[in-house]
Amino acid sequence: MAVDPRHALVLFSGGQDSTVCLAHALQRYAHVETVGFDYGQRHLVELESRLHVRAQLLEKFVHWGAKLGQDHVLDLSLLAQLSDTALTSEREIEMNAGGLPNTFVPVRNLLFFTVAASVADRRGLSVLVGGMCETDYSGYPDCRDNTLKSLQVAISLGLDKSMTIETPLMWLDKAATWAMTEDLGGETLIELVIEHTHSCYLGDREHRHAWGWGCGLCPSCDLRRKGYDAWLAS
Repeated sequence: MAVDPRHALVLFSGGQDSTVCLAHALQRYAHVETVGFDYGQRHLVELESRLHVRAQLLEKFVHWGAKLGQDHVLDLSLLAQLSDTALTSEREIEMNAGGLPNTFVPVRNLLFFTVAASVADRRGLSVLVGGMCETDYSGYPDCRDNTLKSLQVAISLGLDKSMTIETPLMWLDKAATWAMTEDLGGETLIELVIEHTHSCYLGDREHRHAWGWGCGLCPSCDLRRKGYDAWLAS
């Protein structure tokens, strides 16, 4: 793949999807930085996992090391103040009356991209990369392609310059995401994702499965497990 001369900022949680997006960005762009968000999430362990993932990428993929720049972590604890969800408080995960799981934090991704755009503008970065997907997901409306295309327009107008939002997983199911992982980094990247990323909503790092660590029951674990099984069977 020819290197795109633009510089990118990856919304990087330390989970499976954002790790694959980081690998994709490192493969594609000339320079890549990462940004994470501390918003009072129950799975706060992801903030530690993201550091392990970055370190492993630098160690295992030396050719990407020269491209990987600064990491930024932003305090967005106001999200926990604004929302009462199973992702930010000790509540049982269940479906709400609107058909969405109560792990949905309203406007979370809109806020993430907006503050990331501010960081990107300051750092001279023109591409925002996120792992949002509406093919195989929990139904969150702020993960949908139309939502993020509209946000890209609004951010670019607000900055009076072009800011691209890229979502490389938007039309992939989880099985295809595992396949993309293998294409990007082979067995080494597959093992890195399994061992070091964290996606479980409950922050479970006690139970190790073939597909990685997690409770095995929450919506995130369920999607990850089903995708892994489908990828192996393909």
